[in-house]
Amino acid sequence: MKRFLVAAILCLIFAANGRAQNAADAPASKEDVEKYLETVHSHEMIQKMIDAMSQPMHQMIHDQYIKYKDILPADYETNTNQMMDQMMKDMPFDEMIQAMIPAYQKHFTKGDMDALVAFYSTSTGQKILREMPAILAESMGVMMPMLQQRVEAMTERIQRQIMETVKRSQSKAEQGSPTN
Repeated sequence: MKRFLVAAILCLIFAANGRAQNAADAPASKEDVEKYLETVHSHEMIQKMIDAMSQPMHQMIHDQYIKYKDILPADYETNTNQMMDQMMKDMPFDEMIQAMIPAYQKHFTKGDMDALVAFYSTSTGQKILREMPAILAESMGVMMPMLQQRVEAMTERIQRQIMETVKRSQSKAEQGSPTN
């Protein structure tokens, strides 16, 4: 009888453990993801990232204005900054966050979400959340000039290629056209 009781208890323990494991392995629910997004202060994080990114973007606009000020109107920098700021302000961030939820559900289980919530609830997790906007701003400040230089070089290369293609096409057209 004791053996039967011990075997029954062990079966119940393993079954309960298996159910708990299965629950952790289940896909994350919308509520799991929303709890995570709330824990990481997603709304505040997005706003801080936008604020952090706007400074290097304003600097890039200023640099462009200085570079081309002879051909740009005097109010170019002010108008462009205002337009960029308004575009950022008008972004539908709540809708974007809701649209992200299925991707989280696809890639994370309930257990993953629970672990992320647990981590970001710690002081280290909260520090990462506090410091990330500044880290991104500093990174963007360094990367923007590099990106700008690459984009300019790529644009120039594409423009040269287009001009060469047009010249070749014109040359072929002239060679193939009958003379009068």
